[in-house]
Amino acid sequence: MKLHKLKANETTGTYVVESPVTETDIMLMARQLATLRLRRGRALTSPKEVFSHLQALLADYEHEVFALLMLDSRHRVIAFREMFRGTLDGASVYPREIVKVALEHNAAAIILVHNHPSGIPSPAKRIAHSPRNCRRR
Repeated sequence: MKLHKLKANETTGTYVVESPVTETDIMLMARQLATLRLRRGRALTSPKEVFSHLQALLADYEHEVFALLMLDSRHRVIAFREMFRGTLDGASVYPREIVKVALEHNAAAIILVHNHPSGIPSPAKRIAHSPRNCRRR
C-alpha cells in the first residue's frame, strides 16, 4: 500500500484518509512517513523528533536490530543503515564495523539505534562461554 490513501490537509502535518484503511495500512503508512522524515538532507531538530521517527521504523520488527543514523555537521541526515540483525532478545554488535561505515559516509555525528521486540528495555544478562568458564562434569 502506498501513501496514496492519504491526502494532505489544510493544516501542515495533518492528512485526510481518502478510503478505508486497516491497522496494517496505518502501520505501513507510519513507517513510510518515518522513512520520508529520515531522508538524506533533512535536518533533525530534537531528540523527541528522532525518537518518534525511529520508533515508527522499528516498531514491527520481530527481531532485534542495531542500526546507525549518520548525520553531517548541521545534523542533516546522511543515511540510515541497519547494521546488525539478531534474535528476539539479542543482537551481536561489532564497534569496528560501525566506525568503518560512519567514516565511509564522512559522518560528523551518529545516532546508534536499537529496538527491543521482547518489550523488555533492560539489557539481558549474558554469560560468556569460553573454556575457562566451563566446568567438566
